[in-house]
Amino acid sequence: MKVAAIIPARLASTRLNQKLLIKINGLEMIEHVRRRAIVSNAFDEVYVATGDQIIEDLVKSHDGKVIHTFKAHTNGTSRAAEAINNIDASHIVLIQGDEPLIMPSDLKLMVQCMNDNPEYSTINAIASVKDYSDLDDYSQVKCAINEEELILYCFRRSPSCCRQDKQLAYIKKMLGLIGYKREMLNILSNAKPVRIQEFESIEQLWLISNGHTINTLELDNNIPSINVYNDINKVKNYIKQNPNQQKLINEILEFKTL
Repeated sequence: MKVAAIIPARLASTRLNQKLLIKINGLEMIEHVRRRAIVSNAFDEVYVATGDQIIEDLVKSHDGKVIHTFKAHTNGTSRAAEAINNIDASHIVLIQGDEPLIMPSDLKLMVQCMNDNPEYSTINAIASVKDYSDLDDYSQVKCAINEEELILYCFRRSPSCCRQDKQLAYIKKMLGLIGYKREMLNILSNAKPVRIQEFESIEQLWLISNGHTINTLELDNNIPSINVYNDINKVKNYIKQNPNQQKLINEILEFKTL
């Protein structure tokens, strides 16, 4: 199994424009994500896929590998599906660029899960929902899973009517970490968006709508990502309170070239 990491990146984010250029401890968010992927030693190659020259120049200035894609992609999956035309790999791990606190150990767990379950075509990392208020936070994509830990449906605000403590038993936060067999991304490269996918702005809904299975990998780390402006301080405060994050950031910042 040959596994490549792809970090799809664009400046024109819907909820927070140019968020990938936000600096955390003096380093742009996209570089935090890329360097964590490299530090993990989980991948044969790590690429940033983008149609924006500013991002391409930034990554290349740090000796990173970039695949230039069409600028018009509306989600990371379609951008990654184009990028694989330039990659020799049997499996792809898509890492969203707004996950600056992703832990290298979690990236290793994703690759291990792919190794242990060669029949899985798609694996989405998930985590427990922290607070009841998160159930209705539209900036966080969530899912309902069944007893086999398969994703049944995805949403931004909980459609459930049972008590909130019961909802937490089967509703999980979806993380921006997805493992694909190459063949699945090939299918997605020719996929036309479905109505619910476009309306809800959740790309995994295409898979569910077309009868594909999404397996899950539950991680212990429910880390904040950056979707809206208020998330920036959440990420910075999380770093201040987490010694493991502080140690990792120091390691990342010490690299001159990667």
